[in-house]
Amino acid sequence: MTLTDTEIAALIAPAGLHFVQRRWDEVPLPPLPEGYSPASARPEHGRFDSHPDEIADVDAPDMADKVNASWYRMATQYGLFNQDREFLLGVDTHPTDGEPEEDGWAWVQVRLLDDWDLVTSEVTQLRSGFATLFTTRFVPEFTAVSLDGRMMMNTTVWGNGTVSTIAIRP
Repeated sequence: MTLTDTEIAALIAPAGLHFVQRRWDEVPLPPLPEGYSPASARPEHGRFDSHPDEIADVDAPDMADKVNASWYRMATQYGLFNQDREFLLGVDTHPTDGEPEEDGWAWVQVRLLDDWDLVTSEVTQLRSGFATLFTTRFVPEFTAVSLDGRMMMNTTVWGNGTVSTIAIRP
């Protein structure tokens, strides 16, 4: 059984994300050459990375501040938000104590509120499972897409134990 819209709204609210609606239609994504993912895309494909001073070690004391600041800078600079600061967020729609189901991932339209924090809020839908190889600390990993599908962002954990954000805007 998947989470309802009301349950998703309650789960993401502590991060300062207001649930607008679940998207049932196909969400357009920025085009990448065949065989490329956002993580393997190159600058010539429209990939932009966090600045070197924004990349954080998963256990660094300033990890949350760096990730939040970099994510917001890039979201603003590369056009994630519409005029109401709305965008699409990929979320796992399974209850945290349930068994995974085949089709348990969805796009939800959200509005970024003035009082937001994507990291220290420790919202399960924004948590990296991969980071548990490096730390027991909450580390974010999630995907966001502009409503017009012209850009996407991945906040991700890398194999070297760092976390950063990449934007794809061809």
